[in-house]
Order: sequence, then structure tokens, then C-alpha cells
Amino acid sequence: MAKQWVLILGGSSGLGLATAKKMASHGFHVIIIHRDRRSDLKEINTHFQEITSRGVELLNFNIDATNAEKRNETIDAIKTTISTAGKIKMMVHSIAKGSLKPMVSDDGITLNHQDFEITLNAMALSLYDWTKAIFEAALFNEDTRIVAFTSEGSTKAWEGYAAVSAAKATLEALTRSIALEYAPKGIKANCIQAGTTETKAFTMIPNSETLKKSALERNPHNRLTTPEDVANAVYLLSKGEAKWITGTIIKVDGGESLQ
Repeated sequence: MAKQWVLILGGSSGLGLATAKKMASHGFHVIIIHRDRRSDLKEINTHFQEITSRGVELLNFNIDATNAEKRNETIDAIKTTISTAGKIKMMVHSIAKGSLKPMVSDDGITLNHQDFEITLNAMALSLYDWTKAIFEAALFNEDTRIVAFTSEGSTKAWEGYAAVSAAKATLEALTRSIALEYAPKGIKANCIQAGTTETKAFTMIPNSETLKKSALERNPHNRLTTPEDVANAVYLLSKGEAKWITGTIIKVDGGESLQ
């Protein structure tokens, strides 16, 4: 039986790492693209060892996922490794790299055009870049699932979130178009809108404690969403029974957005 691989863009922490662990627990072999400092690698490698302890293979590449040359080199390496051992059944986009500057500030540090470019490139356009490159390398399974993580901030305005909000809205638009145009190639694409999840990326958002407090008040289950909640939903989307779900935004928030 051919091996099934999951490729995770941004898989060394948060939602991406939780997804890697969940998919590994169900026998998926894992490819993680991440960008981390050398000082953080010891802790990250501990998590990677937990994944391989499940009896699956793990390939990890510590590169800038938005760098076209690095992306092409990495895909060549992936192709060399797995070309005779299965295909990529699922690709998960979990890149969190963006500017959290405000538009207006008394100290003069405000969003500029380059901040938007960097954020959109990392958190939205990279989804299409990787989809296109993996498809052209003939590495996708005949029934591939693509999942990208969005947030309520794609339609709401929070101070300091403008660049990321623009990226999330773009990410959703790209996901819909991928679902439409790649459908004849067997690719399904969806966004998961996670509820407020206390990841490293979330704590960097200005006034994150206020957002956390509001989420707890709104959530009928009186708790925040966990990375594992989101990873569970990703796994469900990998199942055969989910093959008719495509081009949509699935809320995984325990009802937080109901009120």
C-alpha cells in the first residue's frame, strides 16, 4: 500500500504542530516546513521525536517557505525521497508571519506598504505558490485535501491586525479559487476558522488578553479553542467521507462566533 503523506507549512508550533501529531497518530507520514532559530530547535526536535515515535517517517525543512528558490529545492528533495513511496494526500497551511503594526500611532511606527507585502506573501500567497509547485511536481494524491487556517479577523477589524486581516481575507479567496480550478485534478480545498487559540502567534497580537477575555465570555463552552480541537477537524477533512466538502470555511470554535 502506498504511503500517505501530509505536508504542513508552518508545522513546528501551534496549530501546525498539533496537526502533525494528530495525523501521525493515524499513520500519516509527515513533511514539515518551518522557519525557526537555532536556539529553539532543541525543543522543536523533542516534538519531532514524539511524531516519529508513532512509527511514521518525518521530513523537516527549516527554510523560508516564501523563498521561491528554497521552495523549489525543497520540493526536489521531497520528490527524491517520496516519489517511489506514495503521494501527498493532504497539505496544511499554518504559516504565521506578519506585521502587527497599527495604521495610526503617536510614536510614528505604523504599517507601510512593505509590511502588507510581507504579510500577504507569507500568510496568503504562499498557499497558492506551494499548491502550484507541488501540483506541477506531480506529488499530489489523486484525492488531495488542502486546508488553510483563517480567523474571525478576516471579516472583523482589530487594532494592529490590518495586515493579517487582509492576508486572511486573501487566503480565503485563494482557497475558494483553488477548490474551483483544481477540482478536475482531484484537489479539495477548505479553510478552517479556528476559535481564539492561545498560541505563540496569538499572544503577539496587540491586546490579545482583551480578545481572550471576550472569547471566553462569548464561548458557550466557557473555554478557548485548543490546537488539538483544530487538529481533530483537519483529520476529519482527510477522511474519504469528507471528499464532497470543498471551497468553504468551516468554523471550529465551539460556538464562540455565535454571539
